[in-house]
Amino acid sequence: MGFRKILRRVGWALIGCALLVFAFLAYQLFVTDLLNDRLQAQAMEQLDDELAERRVELPEPEIVEVVEEKTTTTTVVRAELLKESAGEIGSTLGRISIPAIDVDEVMFEGVDTETLKKGPGHMPWTPVPGQPGNAVISGHRTTYGRPFYDLDQLVEGDRIEVETALGTHVFEVRHSIVVKPTDVWVTEDRPGAWLTLTTCHPHFSAAERLIIQAELVEGPNHAYAELVRLHGGGPEQRT
Repeated sequence: MGFRKILRRVGWALIGCALLVFAFLAYQLFVTDLLNDRLQAQAMEQLDDELAERRVELPEPEIVEVVEEKTTTTTVVRAELLKESAGEIGSTLGRISIPAIDVDEVMFEGVDTETLKKGPGHMPWTPVPGQPGNAVISGHRTTYGRPFYDLDQLVEGDRIEVETALGTHVFEVRHSIVVKPTDVWVTEDRPGAWLTLTTCHPHFSAAERLIIQAELVEGPNHAYAELVRLHGGGPEQRT
């Protein structure tokens, strides 16, 4: 076989590899978006009915009391705690809206690969958004609808609305940070009620994680969250 024939075959092989790479990139960037659009449209149509079904299963509110002692007076402060838990992995959890970056997505329970293909996913070992503690939601940044593509554009004070069976919970952005994938401390519990959004960083890379931390400012459990925040821990619950 002549040298020219070898070069020709190597050249065609390189062209074939390049075409395969471009085809893979096109699938990741465009086809996955189309698949996600269909899943999101179907989930959005069913969302109201699914939330209504879960709403009838919510437990009765608990009355929380804290004894507030001052120099000359003692006051008992009360607030209602409305509890909500998540469903099975892959099930619909609610809806997340971020007006500043035009996000309006159905979110699901779980952060496994298949669930995140459908939309933003809730880390099961963290509280449901609107509950005491630190609720964590993860989402894709460059594929499958890329719901968190513009997450880096959020600034302090921007609002994030999360609708669950319990109602609508409004959070305000407090911090935007970039961490290593091993910095799992961002998912740890916090006093009050918080929402943490996570996604890959920078675009088209998983080298780091972009983290948005937002605090509950309105919603069914806002009074309780403030009570916990002001008193530095979970108060004793009484029914």
